[in-house]
Amino acid sequence: MDEKLKNIKKAQVLTFKDEIGYQEGQVVSKTLVQNPAVSITIFSFDKGEEISTHESNGDAVVTCLDGIGQITIDGVHYELTEGQSIVMPAKHPHAVLGKERFKMLLVVVF
Repeated sequence: MDEKLKNIKKAQVLTFKDEIGYQEGQVVSKTLVQNPAVSITIFSFDKGEEISTHESNGDAVVTCLDGIGQITIDGVHYELTEGQSIVMPAKHPHAVLGKERFKMLLVVVF
């Protein structure tokens, strides 16, 4: 039987922000699930790094794990700090920027 989650310990208490590190000048990602129904990924952004404007076929929940991030949806900027979340609706242009170093958990439901 195929396991659904990968790249993460199971049956252990963990802190998502500790599961990925920062790298200077880069956006780093760690995929936990990728299938036709759902995608779960942890990202880290160095200050000033971004994922440029794009669209997704699924609704995407972003939860800030560390730092300060800027989420842009339909041209409107939202600032997230640790513990805050926002939903990026399917088929709406959105982008993500590390205003400071920034870690996020991304859950996309297709």
